[in-house]
Amino acid sequence: MNVAHAEFVMSNAEVAKCPKSHLPEYAFIGRSNVGKSSLINMLCNRKGLAKTSSRPGKTQLINHFLINKKWHLVDLPGYGYARVSKTQKKVFQKFVTDYFLKRNELISAFLLIDIRHEPQPVDLDFFKWLGEHQIPFSIVFTKADKIKPGTIEKRIKNYFDELKKDWEELPPHFVTSASKGNGKEELLGYIQEINDSIKEN
Repeated sequence: MNVAHAEFVMSNAEVAKCPKSHLPEYAFIGRSNVGKSSLINMLCNRKGLAKTSSRPGKTQLINHFLINKKWHLVDLPGYGYARVSKTQKKVFQKFVTDYFLKRNELISAFLLIDIRHEPQPVDLDFFKWLGEHQIPFSIVFTKADKIKPGTIEKRIKNYFDELKKDWEELPPHFVTSASKGNGKEELLGYIQEINDSIKEN
């Protein structure tokens, strides 16, 4: 898939106010320093589409982007290390949870993981939450250009070893680098395959 058109649609904190177009949606979420905005910009061929910041936790609303006028990419607030108050975090958690549980247009979530680190409890907990609520998801390992190929395989194995404790079937995964463009074709191709299967049905 080539992204020829990408535009910002809206930001809000209420699922009821999300777009009424009924187009398929793919939500991107991860810890607040995982490189989510950079990845989204890389996928969409637009450097300034999603706002990047040196301060983690910049995304604080549900952000919808229209891609090729056929589907929505949804940028959700990060979790974990955002420099916000406990009250704000509760607000984020509420509307993010509502989005996942109530948004019928959601086809799949992409959970972003910084591949430089060992498995983090906050990420493993989120995997479990998505599974418990039967929300389809894939893992997107980010910042692959920051470590050696051998270490990449080790990090992936470590995560999957943890997941195998609770999961019979492992989710799809992608290894990406926003700066190098790694994983772009695979990730967009996966979304295209799902969109095509939706049309057929």
